[in-house]
Amino acid sequence: KNATDGGIKVAIDAINSAMNPHHFLSLTKEGHSAIFSTLGNEDAHIILRGGHDGPNYDAVNVEKVAEGLNQSNLAHNIMIDFSHSNSLKQCQRQLVVAEDVAGQIARGDQRIMGAMVESHLVAGRQDVVEGQPLTYGQSITDACLNWDDTIILLRNLAKAVQQRRAVTN
Repeated sequence: KNATDGGIKVAIDAINSAMNPHHFLSLTKEGHSAIFSTLGNEDAHIILRGGHDGPNYDAVNVEKVAEGLNQSNLAHNIMIDFSHSNSLKQCQRQLVVAEDVAGQIARGDQRIMGAMVESHLVAGRQDVVEGQPLTYGQSITDACLNWDDTIILLRNLAKAVQQRRAVTN
């Protein structure tokens, strides 16, 4: 993810690290220490979550991020977090973010490869209060879209992907 200040250098450095093989000391399932090796992850991607300066899901910011990835010789794989600072921490604004991102996708932007949405059965969030019942299907962490809004959002994104395929094929 981009840093909370909106900067992408930390995320680009993390992608570079994740793409390379690593060796580390850990425990086996049996509890014995061992050195483990990984091959690296060629499918690493950046997640745009917004920052202190506001949202970064729009086409201008996607272009800036793609330029940063290009300068680091990395694939232009961009996932957009519709929540957090991109929605100004207002769960219903995820629909506004989704509409903008769907427009970018529909116009043929192939750099956007995924989305993150805060979703649950019931909109909003709730606090856990001792002795009080919880509302079934409502988040106790981040505020979420309800299921009906999520279905609409996902259908709009699916339609945008179909339009992108028509434009780019």
